[in-house]
Amino acid sequence: MASSKVTSSPSPRPPRPNLAFRELRGQRSPAEFAAAVRRAAREIGERVSCDARYVGRVEAGEIRCPNYAYERVFLHMFPGRTLTDLGFSPRSSVRGRGARTSEDAPPAHLASPAYATGETGGAHEPYDTQDPYDTHHDYEESDVLRRAFMTSGGATVAAASLSPMGLAHDATAAERPARRAGTRDADALEEAVRRIRLLDDRHGADGLYRRAATPLRAAYALLDAGATRQTTAERLHSGAGELAISVGWLAHDSGRYDDARSHYAEALATARMTGDAALEAHAFCNTAFLARDAGRPREAVRAAQAAQRVGRPVGSDRLMSLLALREAGGWAGLADRTGCEQALARAQALYERGPSDADPEWMSFYGEAELEGLEAQCWSTLGDWPRAARHAHRAAQLQDPHFTRNIALYTAELADDLARGGRPDEAAAAGLRVLELLGQVQSSRIQTMLAGTARVLLPHRRAAGVSTFLDKHASAPRVV
Repeated sequence: MASSKVTSSPSPRPPRPNLAFRELRGQRSPAEFAAAVRRAAREIGERVSCDARYVGRVEAGEIRCPNYAYERVFLHMFPGRTLTDLGFSPRSSVRGRGARTSEDAPPAHLASPAYATGETGGAHEPYDTQDPYDTHHDYEESDVLRRAFMTSGGATVAAASLSPMGLAHDATAAERPARRAGTRDADALEEAVRRIRLLDDRHGADGLYRRAATPLRAAYALLDAGATRQTTAERLHSGAGELAISVGWLAHDSGRYDDARSHYAEALATARMTGDAALEAHAFCNTAFLARDAGRPREAVRAAQAAQRVGRPVGSDRLMSLLALREAGGWAGLADRTGCEQALARAQALYERGPSDADPEWMSFYGEAELEGLEAQCWSTLGDWPRAARHAHRAAQLQDPHFTRNIALYTAELADDLARGGRPDEAAAAGLRVLELLGQVQSSRIQTMLAGTARVLLPHRRAAGVSTFLDKHASAPRVV
């Protein structure tokens, strides 16, 4: 999840699109190419948080020269080429550029010596495209964030850095800044969304939820303050809505269903006020997912169908595929096998049409692994344990290692399906793998699933490996 609080310095002419880089992306969507960049980074021991937005900024020419970590990754991906071959400007040509205008200068509460000493004067990809857990910190990274991550490194401490707007937890209206919001605030808000999603992918929701509420309050304070430009106001509304959904998901995944429902409703209201169809579809999508988990399958179907109605103009087949899966989950909860199978068939057909530039950025998680995982949940709800186990196994095998939480989720689903399908030894082995991952992931949802599996396996303690799993599960710490 990478973006920028510090955009490129102003230039006398608009950025020149990087056509060479666009050609290298080929038929892959920006999200798929970003995933390839992250995989290449891991191959050489780098960790970068490349996402679809970063790829778009490179192709638009906004990033004239990448930072050193990205340079190493790109040259590894395309051996024999130079930065110039990739469409970038030589590093020497972007050093020491002039001062920013007042609109582009970072706010005082975000400033740090890193900005003043930047080797390229902010012309290349800025500090916060770096993964907060990256040990290869470039000079651009905020000193405050660097200290927080280097001294503690845990998800809870990392989440403490999620308020880039500089508002205190208990700030009153009189204490909030009176200035109108600018592009820098919109950048910071969008970065907060990406940072939350990145931390959730790696560590799960439980350690993040309460901390993440702080930037959400700050986001709506920015909306109240007004914006300097209409385009900035639209970005702020979209960013605030996406942040509300992200915080709602953290509540959802940590079992706080009432809080999640409230946050999703807040995002839905924000979308409708501004006529943002993509945001409205996202809010309905998550509402459908929550309704299914909360035992309200008919509401899940209605919300998923509403999401499909408002989401069609977005033009993303992958979005419509995911929304069809949300509908399938609702039909499964109603024990309507025919309705579920029809929705699953639509989801698969839409997915096979491939990615496109219209795919929303937040859908970067939705690949073949997620498709398999959600289908596994449908068959599990319908009680077809062998079929559910096959899909859950495929989901865990296909998942990008970057998404630690999802690997734990799919493996927990697999363990439960195997246990209920009469294969206790295999279920115990899968359960042990989940317990290992729970050292990195904090998710009440996954813990609840694993507890259910343990109850199913209790009568099979004599089976190979089951007693070991049950003992380790009983001694494992629980998230409070």
